[in-house]
Amino acid sequence: MKTICLYFEIHQIIHLKRYRFFDIGTDHYYYDDYENERSINYITEHSYMPALNTLIEMVKEHGDYFRLAFSLSGVGMEQLEMHAPQVLEKLQELNETGCVEFLTEPYSHGLAGLANEESFKRDIEKMSDKIEQYFGKRPTVMRNSSLIYTDEIGAQVAALGYKGMLTEGAKQVLGWKSPHFVYNCNMAPGLKLLLRDVNASDDISLRFNNSSWPGYPLFADTYINNLASCPESEQVVNIFMELSALGIAQPLSSNILEFLKALPVCAKNAGLEFLTPGEVVDKYPSVGAIDVPDTLSWVDEERDCSVWLGNQMQREAFNKLYSVADRLLIAKDPRLLQDWDYLQASNNFRFMTTKPSNSNIDRGIYDGPFDAFTNYMNILGDFISRVRSLYGGIDNEELENMLTTITNQGKEIENKDKEIQRLQTKLAKYEAAKPAKKTTATRKTATEKKAGPTT
Repeated sequence: MKTICLYFEIHQIIHLKRYRFFDIGTDHYYYDDYENERSINYITEHSYMPALNTLIEMVKEHGDYFRLAFSLSGVGMEQLEMHAPQVLEKLQELNETGCVEFLTEPYSHGLAGLANEESFKRDIEKMSDKIEQYFGKRPTVMRNSSLIYTDEIGAQVAALGYKGMLTEGAKQVLGWKSPHFVYNCNMAPGLKLLLRDVNASDDISLRFNNSSWPGYPLFADTYINNLASCPESEQVVNIFMELSALGIAQPLSSNILEFLKALPVCAKNAGLEFLTPGEVVDKYPSVGAIDVPDTLSWVDEERDCSVWLGNQMQREAFNKLYSVADRLLIAKDPRLLQDWDYLQASNNFRFMTTKPSNSNIDRGIYDGPFDAFTNYMNILGDFISRVRSLYGGIDNEELENMLTTITNQGKEIENKDKEIQRLQTKLAKYEAAKPAKKTTATRKTATEKKAGPTT
């Protein structure tokens, strides 16, 4: 039976305020509170709440048959906690049905996986902690910001204990292969990869309301029949998109939610099933490794990272931000760490893009890419000054030695914990294998038998 894996991502842009050069050193608050509240309330009203209410109806109507998955960024959850807690309550209601899986992703929705392995690890684990806190279960499947993936990132994720990861089913990676199979990381065979079906996902998230698209209007039965017509040997169709596609990218007036509600009925009639990513990973074996030496994402036609790091301004901002990444690993200031999360968010770099394909991007308060770069660098200048002030007269070499010592101690503790666990397991097996002690009565009977009958 062919499987549909349906997944939605929730992330909220943190809007920065206009920050002048002369604000550096005097103003340490970087955010446009009005725009942050306005934008999340708009998305909540026009997308999140209607979409989540529809998904709850679908789960109640179809029971265990209809299953789906979500991931949330930590910075997005913080905005929801502040301005739209009803969204999190709806997600918890969905979680209680037992038909939903929550994945993990970088807390900041940032690009640390391309810059600093320890920051990337902390970002992922911090998000997993928050998901476990809200939904009662620690994620076992991971998705990186915008599905960014390389072989090295896959190896890092596998080392953290995750069994599966989502990424893009891009042609430059797959070649003649189909995205409708489970693959594995080239550098870590134990990490299974689920590849997004680009066409099936974008038909809903990008093209559904486009009257000039040859497939318009798209009906649920036509959509499902196209999925069912794939070769019988193919395993799973991965439909991944942002939740805001339902109501923002595709307005509610397009009947996008009615289309969504009809999918389970049509899928059941076509003999298809719904599974979550974790269930897909458990059900299907990998058919082989996928080689991804260069960065892959779900953004733009190139499906790479050029939208964030394609010009000199972006790379300069990126390098300057992560130049203090190691220092933040030992920082304890909550306000500073929150700023670190918000400044890592990938949209800060996307606003600086000069790609022609992004000429109509909504840049918020910015007049253009250079304006976005200037404002961000002003904020970054103040932020880095605050980071460096934490360490007083400690020079870079001394700080590097301190960080190395802390890292080595952490690894030593981790290795000792593993050794203790290994010895405990070995002891448990030894205890289980020991013969049971004979009772006094048993020993007495055995002695009498040995002595034989009395005369």
